[in-house]
Amino acid sequence: MKNKASLTIIFLTIFIDLMGFGILIPILPTFASKQLGATDFQIGIVVAVFSLMQFFFNPIMGRLSDRIGRRPVILSTQLMTIISYLIFAFTNSYLLLIISRMIAGLGGSNIGVAQAYIADITSKEERAKGMGLIGAAFGLGFVFGPLIGALLSKYGYPVAGFGAAAFSSLAFLFAIFKLPESLHEKKIEQKFQFKIFDFAFTKKVLSSPSIGILVFLFFVIIFSIANIYGTLALLTYKVYHFSDQQNGILFGITGLIGALVQAGLMRKISQKYSDKKIVIGGLFFMVIGLALIPYGGNFLGLSIVVSILAVGSGILQPIIPTMISKRASENMQGSVLGVNQSLSALARVFGPLWGGFSFHYLGYQFPFLTGAVVTFFTLIFAFLFIKN
Repeated sequence: MKNKASLTIIFLTIFIDLMGFGILIPILPTFASKQLGATDFQIGIVVAVFSLMQFFFNPIMGRLSDRIGRRPVILSTQLMTIISYLIFAFTNSYLLLIISRMIAGLGGSNIGVAQAYIADITSKEERAKGMGLIGAAFGLGFVFGPLIGALLSKYGYPVAGFGAAAFSSLAFLFAIFKLPESLHEKKIEQKFQFKIFDFAFTKKVLSSPSIGILVFLFFVIIFSIANIYGTLALLTYKVYHFSDQQNGILFGITGLIGALVQAGLMRKISQKYSDKKIVIGGLFFMVIGLALIPYGGNFLGLSIVVSILAVGSGILQPIIPTMISKRASENMQGSVLGVNQSLSALARVFGPLWGGFSFHYLGYQFPFLTGAVVTFFTLIFAFLFIKN
């Protein structure tokens, strides 16, 4: 019962925090374009710099949480997130927007810690369900966050920033009073070293065949998804002429489908099918969804297409970290999952940069089609090389 209570609390903490994150995601590209006059490629940089900070600091936060515990790391990063949203509310220049996203990325470098928290309090048999809760928190945050952001943006973009800060503040207070430490019964022996990026440890993780191949797969999958982080809102704004409110609803639909998949479907299919079959199925849905996005035609068509994509990403984002955690030693969960999240953050850097560049210089179809092609080859790779 204690573990179930802890799972519920970490779920609610992440969900409330992700609502604040979800408020800004659909409106960031249009804010940068309309209010600051940023180009498509500059918007890609705005999206990418968030993930660049995660690339550097995810392993640090993971190792630090192995050393001092999960709770203080989660609390401190939530505080950074609040500060970033407050800066966004007062943003009146491209430079200030970049700074706010850098601090937000630093605050967002706690997903590997949250995954390690789940690993601490679940057995290997229950871990897929536990990781699915994090995915469900993401999904639900992306259901309500974009809808709230679309509503608040009617009253001005600063109001949306204050709204995001308010939700993250609520998550911070909730975590202070309700989130227990998950490492209090473990003896932590490794010496913590503050390194911006630990190449030696990353090489050690990647050199493990069973873990390295999964980290590589996760990197490619996240790259393909990240192609659309900034460009989907640009596509709907510039090609389909959607409003911020329509974009909020579209992102909300995506989040709802992802949450349903990760909270309900993952539990059933993880019991019925092998991890390999689940990964291949998720990749298939991703290929179809990415390839069809430029040809959605209207709001209904695009909603159907992004729902297909959400099914694929909803399957893949919890299952691969679950597979990694099963193969990592118990006292290195935070460190190994932190490396995985760090490299996936690097994919989120390259994805938006390529997406913004190709959208601006090659055509609006290219970010989505290249993502589909890369995912298709990943599907073949997974079929040939993943072992159950």
